[in-house]
Amino acid sequence: MRLILTAMREEAAPFVDALTYSSKVATPFDGMLAWRGTFAGQPVTIATTGIGLAAAASVAAWAVTQWQPALVVSGGTCGGLASQTRVAEVVVADSTTYGTADATEFGYERGQVPRQPVRFPVSERALAVARELAPSHGWHVGRILSGDTFVTARNVADMREAFPDAVGTDMESCAIAQVCASLGAEFISVRGISDLCGPEAGADFHVGIDVAAAASRDAVEALLRAV
Repeated sequence: MRLILTAMREEAAPFVDALTYSSKVATPFDGMLAWRGTFAGQPVTIATTGIGLAAAASVAAWAVTQWQPALVVSGGTCGGLASQTRVAEVVVADSTTYGTADATEFGYERGQVPRQPVRFPVSERALAVARELAPSHGWHVGRILSGDTFVTARNVADMREAFPDAVGTDMESCAIAQVCASLGAEFISVRGISDLCGPEAGADFHVGIDVAAAASRDAVEALLRAV
């Protein structure tokens, strides 16, 4: 079984609409919604975590322990961080980092939570497939940053300088990745870009959640069919 986690119901909607033989699943968290069915020809559970690192980690820990999925996917939307990204495109994580973590005063690297790695890994198998598909699908493969602070024009230059390989930023993926790493579950993040972080003047910098989430769904479907 594959587990697809999104922060909001609006992000889950395109995935749920694509399910066959679907049914709702009872959950223990207030506000958490879950559905089970067939997606990309495979058994899948889709669940919402709520927005933010703590919410995502809490739900991910329970869901991975409860359902023991073969692969956990962080889907939905994100901000495009790399200068070449555009709205409605897709970013796929080759690793994840807490972009707002800063314990450099104590000798840690920027983005490193004390006694944790700088980068949390993704599934090597899923990443290899994503790299093969990326050129033909127009996906951007790179590091995804997560934090509880939005990246805007005010702080985007600092983030790009500190993490030049980062392609996107969200508020959940790294927390889910950390949970998966601690529980031995394979993980990948596949996000549709809903907005650009610090866009240049005149650039198109925003698209609806439904459009970006649908882009995530299409990419996840292609990835799961190829894995």
